[in-house]
Amino acid sequence: MLHFTKFAAATFAAASLMIGAASAQTVLRSSDTHPDGYPTVEAVKYFGELVKERTNGRYSVEVFHSAQLGEEKDTIEQVRSGVIDLNRVSMGPFNGLIPETTVPSLPYIFRSVDHMRKVMDGEIGEEILAAFEPHGVIGLAFYDGGARSFYNSKKPIESKDDLQGMKFRVMQSDIFVDMVNALGANATPMPYGEVYSGIETGVIDGAENNFPSYDTAKHAEVAKFYSLDEHLIVPEVLVMAKSTWDKMTPEDQAIVKQAAKDSVAKQRELWDAKEKESRAIVEAAGSTITMPDKQPFIEAMGPVYEKHVTDPKLKDLVERIKAVQ
Repeated sequence: MLHFTKFAAATFAAASLMIGAASAQTVLRSSDTHPDGYPTVEAVKYFGELVKERTNGRYSVEVFHSAQLGEEKDTIEQVRSGVIDLNRVSMGPFNGLIPETTVPSLPYIFRSVDHMRKVMDGEIGEEILAAFEPHGVIGLAFYDGGARSFYNSKKPIESKDDLQGMKFRVMQSDIFVDMVNALGANATPMPYGEVYSGIETGVIDGAENNFPSYDTAKHAEVAKFYSLDEHLIVPEVLVMAKSTWDKMTPEDQAIVKQAAKDSVAKQRELWDAKEKESRAIVEAAGSTITMPDKQPFIEAMGPVYEKHVTDPKLKDLVERIKAVQ
């Protein structure tokens, strides 16, 4: 009788452990430099909801917004080493690591936002996502980063010539540095979180970004002149640490990848609305928006393409992107 009681107790304890293991939840940590409520932040939250629902709660996602885990260059290294599981990051900081990311980061490579979406949603986009894996990250999906334009604290930019000698912050990307220099301005690589004080103190004259960033980072308070030259329409990317990915079953990997794809429409819906809202906010607050002729900007980009697109594979990628209608 005593033997049976011990056996029953042991069986119950083992069953309890199995139930506990089956119901254990893995929380995936995700980084974003943007503030809470920003379209990319909300899209990753939505992605997390889909993952939680489709894995029956075995996985969930916690989003650390506002650069809580570091600026983008730092968080890329963290995700590659498996310190964090997920990262929503701009394409630019990947340029030095993954050659394929340089092409969608080129100035004026996309004719419009619609052209960019068509390219990145198709075969070319999948090809670029696949290029991440050998570098310790899994490319899941592309989000919109809008059209980036110059803004500054000094004067309205009516033409390319107005940029001469001005100092603009760029993210840490050789393409971005060379683009600004090709326009006759001076590029200053700087973490995103330092831009406001950099403009306020005169270390830089301005920066370049989209309307939502210009608005939510409060850069419009210190740089009242926004030039709609739209030199870059760079997609952003949601990636996962390969070390995290490799621990998942093929079924869960498929769930994660599909959830990421399904979050793209949500992000674009939020993005389009936020872009309109932010433009209205900065205009109401007194920002001057100019629309210079883009053609001289485009013509100045020849040296940038010559320097950064030397590999035949990348040249072919450029031509294939241009051919997408």
